[in-house]
Amino acid sequence: MSTTVGEAISRVRNTLKAVKEDPFLTDRTIYYSILKYGQSLMKREDNQLRLMKISNIFKTMPYVELIEVDKVDAACHGVYSGCYFKRTKEKLPEVLTGIMGPIFRTVSSVDGSIELFRTDPGTFVSMTKTTTFKYNKRQYFWFLDGHLYFPNLIWDAVKIEAIFENDVETCDSDKCLIKQDQSLNMPDYLFSEIEQYVIKELTMSIQVPTDGPDDGQNTLR
Repeated sequence: MSTTVGEAISRVRNTLKAVKEDPFLTDRTIYYSILKYGQSLMKREDNQLRLMKISNIFKTMPYVELIEVDKVDAACHGVYSGCYFKRTKEKLPEVLTGIMGPIFRTVSSVDGSIELFRTDPGTFVSMTKTTTFKYNKRQYFWFLDGHLYFPNLIWDAVKIEAIFENDVETCDSDKCLIKQDQSLNMPDYLFSEIEQYVIKELTMSIQVPTDGPDDGQNTLR
């Protein structure tokens, strides 16, 4: 079972108390320091191609609605005239960026039975101009300006699995989990290293910024 946000905060706080009093450190201060160093180290791990094997660091958006757009919006100039496009209706939450760009584990049909292949507009245009493209049965997507784009896709929605930089609301049986009970979504084997950086930062100065982004539902204090 992966470490929760509350468990990570408690671990850092207990270690910190052993080396220095922390009367001014809120849970939120510790949490955002963990996020900062955790995301930095995860980018390093992605560069070494380690993250895709760790299921519990990815979050799933099970139903992401799509809308039709034109090829100009999809940045797909030069594509053959019969091609049509869809994109995600809303911008996606910020996705952690790795060596190959935003880290998506899978983009698929809502039931997960058909997985799409990642590409980019230029590569897709080049593929459409080959004589063998008409035999290509794969479905493709690309990421652009916060949206995913899909050529020749008839679906109304997709399922997305990715590493998101901020929280994607976690609900179970229509009851949303409070932040402390949510998974930290970082590899457990990295936490000792994350903790070292966090402790070093927080012990260097008592006057640590205590506010991070607040959506009005943040339960950390």
